[in-house]
Amino acid sequence: MFRFLRYYSRKDIQKAIVEQLKDKELGVRYRETFGKRPDTLQFETDVLEFARKGATSFHVSEETWNDPMNLQTGTTRKQLDDQRKGWDLILDIDCPYWDYSKLTAYLLVEALKFHNVKRISTKFSGNKGLHIGVPFEAFPDEVNGTKTKNLYPEGLRVIAAYLQNMIKPMLAQKILEKESIREIMRKTGKTEAELVHDGQFDPFTVIDIDTILISSRHLYRSAYSLHEKTQLVSLPIEQSRILAFSKEEAEPEKVTTKLKFMDRTSVKERDARELIIQAFDWHSKQTINRKIAEDNMEPTTKMREHEVMTTAVSEDKFPPCIRKLLDGKMEDGKKRGLFILLRFLRNVGWSAESTDKKIREWNQTNTTPLSESYMASQLTWHKRQKEMILPPNCANNSYYKDLQICPENCVCKRYKNPVNYTKSQYKIDTIKGKVKKLSSSDSQASREASAPRQQEKHQP
Repeated sequence: MFRFLRYYSRKDIQKAIVEQLKDKELGVRYRETFGKRPDTLQFETDVLEFARKGATSFHVSEETWNDPMNLQTGTTRKQLDDQRKGWDLILDIDCPYWDYSKLTAYLLVEALKFHNVKRISTKFSGNKGLHIGVPFEAFPDEVNGTKTKNLYPEGLRVIAAYLQNMIKPMLAQKILEKESIREIMRKTGKTEAELVHDGQFDPFTVIDIDTILISSRHLYRSAYSLHEKTQLVSLPIEQSRILAFSKEEAEPEKVTTKLKFMDRTSVKERDARELIIQAFDWHSKQTINRKIAEDNMEPTTKMREHEVMTTAVSEDKFPPCIRKLLDGKMEDGKKRGLFILLRFLRNVGWSAESTDKKIREWNQTNTTPLSESYMASQLTWHKRQKEMILPPNCANNSYYKDLQICPENCVCKRYKNPVNYTKSQYKIDTIKGKVKKLSSSDSQASREASAPRQQEKHQP
């Protein structure tokens, strides 16, 4: 703890952290838990005061607010839109393979430059990945008639998906220039079937650009904040040095604050206009193509994939992965686990109240529960969604396999999605119940029919 206190005692570090918090919400982390929210920093000396109370890292919101201290848990979407001033584009690259993370960051920066985006910031996360940022001031006021400030988190997700699709072929090529599929299999522990889709290596089977779990009031680690596990600094990096950067440069004793992350003072034009417009155009085309594909599906297949159950299915019908996930005791991957459970329970007929109760019970069983503010925001967001979306498919290794809840040998392997397994088990159980009831009725009818004959036999 002394190392944290000594580091946050530095005046240049205090100043660098406070500078990032203008109109931003602050999240202070104490080892494994977050402090109260909302919060903010008014003075540079506040950084040291938090450190004296045991603070290990500082996190800032992607969104900017009229007044961060007016934020409340359970606020409606409209209320958040009214309070929000804007949002920064933060691309969070998460991958246990450091060389893959750097290569992904490099190509994402090149893709942003291709769209004439000039105000790009990059930094080391402090652990396994990198963050790439574009300030909100670089975006236009409106996109397709909607205020850009209200396009959160959808706008961030659309841009991230668009850029990911754009760099995918080049990223795959660059990785394969250094390593064969067999070497990647040995390095990652994944099978060829998991790494290769439609005959092509998919680099995003091993690299994650985290956007799915983002909701309003999402936080990311502040530049110049320490990381609890590694005790390295989340350090800004010059774009030209992404591939050459080494983690040793982020050791607290070596760090200077000459670089800024998300410098808003230098933004003089809406240079991200082309990026967001093209991203939404691409997204619209993708949506249309997906709709056409769905319309061409067999009706029975569409029903099987999208029919939502109206009767709550009991837990004994859940697949092994969901039952194991509900056992809790998770140390890592809790946010992904929450994401799976919220979508799963909604699709198998559980009410909002039952889901809320079960999720909160699950959270308390984990080694370090997720914060109440994060839980509340996720539960509220999912309740508002009108469209029933399935949880990730079983083939998505970023979830079930990486969370180590996918059984090696199980009958559920023949199902595409955990919800499909549950529907099948429910139907089987329903049929068994009907057969049992029918058999019981037949037996009763048989006994009633035989009664008169028995009486006739015993009459004198």
